[in-house]
Amino acid sequence: MDWLTLLIYLLLVGFGLVNIYSATFKGEATSLFNISEPIGKQMLFFILSLISGTVLLFTQPKFFERFSSLLYALTILLLLGLFVFGSERSGARSWYGFGGISLQPSEFAKIAVALAVAKLLTEIQINIKTFRSQLQIFFVIGLPMVLILLQPDAGSALIFVAFLFVLLREGLSFIYFNVFSGLILFFILTLITPLPFVYISIFTAIIILYFFSKKLNKKASFWPYLLSIVLSCGYVYSVDYIFYEVFEQRHRDRFNIVLGKEVDTQGIGYNLNQSKIAIGSGGWNGKGFLQGTQTKGGFVPEQHTDYIFSTVGEEWGFVGSAALVLVFCILILRILARAEIQKNKFSRVYAYGVASILFLHFFINIGMSIGIVPTIGIPLPFISKGGSSLLAFSCMIAIYLNLDANRLNETTY
Repeated sequence: MDWLTLLIYLLLVGFGLVNIYSATFKGEATSLFNISEPIGKQMLFFILSLISGTVLLFTQPKFFERFSSLLYALTILLLLGLFVFGSERSGARSWYGFGGISLQPSEFAKIAVALAVAKLLTEIQINIKTFRSQLQIFFVIGLPMVLILLQPDAGSALIFVAFLFVLLREGLSFIYFNVFSGLILFFILTLITPLPFVYISIFTAIIILYFFSKKLNKKASFWPYLLSIVLSCGYVYSVDYIFYEVFEQRHRDRFNIVLGKEVDTQGIGYNLNQSKIAIGSGGWNGKGFLQGTQTKGGFVPEQHTDYIFSTVGEEWGFVGSAALVLVFCILILRILARAEIQKNKFSRVYAYGVASILFLHFFINIGMSIGIVPTIGIPLPFISKGGSSLLAFSCMIAIYLNLDANRLNETTY
């Protein structure tokens, strides 16, 4: 058993419960098991997580590989069912309601896709370097992404980009990563600089790349680089249309605030501004548990969910915030290190999927709270209030622990 990962999991969940209690504290002590309160619902899901995790820990490891396709198909059905039976919140039809309890299938879709990708790369033995195989993998990842985008929930859909790191580890060409990074870079550059400057930058960068490749290979053709220039300039030309016609106004506002094009501390930028004030007011050591004035005054909206890191910053200070970041880094690096000693490819690919999903959640959520990433509604794993998120991440970790603990026996299946 990877006891360190299990200990970190329990430590993070415990710390999350403490901060949820503080962020929702109303001046009177509340029972941890009062499910009419946010802390009570989170405790309920923590108990469900412990039960589910225990069952998954004692499940035969071959079960996950054998039934991964079935679990993936079930997840797709649940996502489709939302359009008929789902309940709507904040403009998104993303939840199934059961009395006072709600479940969000997109959280569990991450587990299903991680298992499906692991199986696709092992049992089927596809060659990830062939275009046909890449289409298969991208379809498995992209189908739930599209269904989640249609809810619409762009934030949850974005998390599936994490599987790009998994595919790169398994041999996918870095061209995909370079293209993806280039699309993001050009998009941001186009929003903050004049178009002629962007065109000149693209032309200069690609010409430099061509001459470098020419030195390494004298037979290198110029035509692929010319095509790259044309496609890149065409993409840049379309950015304005995407930004103003495809994005909703709230998305444009959030991008403009992060990029410094707008200053709106009372409107769309209110949450972010209050979050930064709360984090900054914590100073070095923080104000102490239940002592945060911004937190107690309710100045940070969604503080127990998307902006839970602002509670950490205010009440635990720089020391507590840095410690939380360090613990997450240790957890992610631990899973990656254990992945490399797996004897079974399925276990390795799944472990990389878990680490990648955790990293993207961790990076985006904290980035939202400090203003380096637009607000897109991504919870901080184990810390933010959210029953579906806690249950899904707990199951994800439990499956990883099961596969890792059985790595010495993996040659039998």
